[in-house]
Amino acid sequence: MKLLIKQVFWLLILASVVGCSSMTANTIKDGEDAKLMLQGHDPVGYFTERKHIPGSSSIKTVHEGLTYRFASEANKQAFLKEPAKYIPQYGGFCSNGIVYAIPWGGDADTWEIINDKLYIFGGHGSKNYFMMDQKNNLALADKYWSEEVSGKNPLIQRYKRLVFRVPHYKSGKELEAEWQARQMPKN
Repeated sequence: MKLLIKQVFWLLILASVVGCSSMTANTIKDGEDAKLMLQGHDPVGYFTERKHIPGSSSIKTVHEGLTYRFASEANKQAFLKEPAKYIPQYGGFCSNGIVYAIPWGGDADTWEIINDKLYIFGGHGSKNYFMMDQKNNLALADKYWSEEVSGKNPLIQRYKRLVFRVPHYKSGKELEAEWQARQMPKN
């Protein structure tokens, strides 16, 4: 079994070297936009409206090879003036996944602004788990993003860390049990 895992791992590495993009961003293809961020939602709207709002395919810009759409020309101009303020952290992948060096998921409708930065999550459970220990999880995600995930092929990185897990790895079942335990009233 270990030999098979190693063979699959090296095949994935070879595939990434031969032809896979190393862009580490959670994008979709929509019409002529091949690398659309936030599933087309307006990145500025999270900050100004405090909600996720769809952007328009006619009001958009490309920043570092990724397409962002906006609900208004004013939001587009705000983004162009200061893109680093509005782009989602960790390439728009689920922030809780990045805690485990796994770039996976990321729903534009599940998010949080922390320290004036936009963090996307793969669902409400992932957000809840991340927020249980926000400070530690931010530190871990920042570390793994900068040291291991950023600039790598997300598919290869995902499978690497699903096979070779980080030391603090917790399964979804373990995280849910911890979350439920915290919801119990304290006597």
